Amino acid sequence: MAKQTFTTGQVLTAAQMTSLQQTAMNGGAASAKTTSYTLVAADAGTAISMTNAGATTITVNTGLFASGDTVTIVNLGAGTCTITAGTATVSTSGSLVLAQNQGGILYFTSASAALFLQFATPASGDIEGVTAGTGLSGGGTSGTVTLSIASAQSDLVIKGFEEDVNVVASAATGTINFDVATASVWYYTSNATANHTLNFRYDGSNTLSSKLAVGDAITLVWLNTNGATAYYPNVIQIDGSAVTPKVPAAISAGNASAIDAYVFTIIKTAATPTYTVLETQTKFA
Repeated sequence: MAKQTFTTGQVLTAAQMTSLQQTAMNGGAASAKTTSYTLVAADAGTAISMTNAGATTITVNTGLFASGDTVTIVNLGAGTCTITAGTATVSTSGSLVLAQNQGGILYFTSASAALFLQFATPASGDIEGVTAGTGLSGGGTSGTVTLSIASAQSDLVIKGFEEDVNVVASAATGTINFDVATASVWYYTSNATANHTLNFRYDGSNTLSSKLAVGDAITLVWLNTNGATAYYPNVIQIDGSAVTPKVPAAISAGNASAIDAYVFTIIKTAATPTYTVLETQTKFA
């Protein structure tokens, strides 16, 4: 049932009560879509399912939902379904690209911002089982954990867990090869001397594309130190090819006498390769 406004003394029908109960149990009225769709205000409290063999999008705009509203999204189709920030801001710690049988809940924190809380689904890299060792069931410390992490992706996944920081006593300038295999956070501690290029790659011998499957996403952080004259990464590349990130507001300069934190979420959307890159800039003074 979509979000309703009730009046004092109103009598609800059995159908309305059943739908309200469904909504309270995180279900809501079901709405099946076969093509790309833009959410409307009536979708608050409902469940949207996408069924398409090709890629689709669900667009989220501002001014339609109130803080606390939710919309459940499930992709039942073979094609990926990408949750796209239209005029609203959508943040997530998971992925905005849903493969078949994946889903989550959009939780609105305001009329213009939402969190996407992705449902946990088994995938490559999950722990699929534990083989008991001597004394394991009785509280022992031994045992073997079997991981299904593809060898080509293992280092990338483990680095993401560790949140390593590569601290470099250098000034940002020229082209900086941001090797994901080294760390997911890079921090240049000397004052930048020029605007610079960030080239995201896996390492000097392997491309980032070779480590990401379609539908994979990775979040990386660039910490740039500025003195009295501010500089910023004005060119962004992946494996040597320029990309144009999507930003909440245009980034055209750094901040003087501060550390600027640039957060990049890189989503691989096609094998060609094609990416959607989300970038934010935050000043720390």
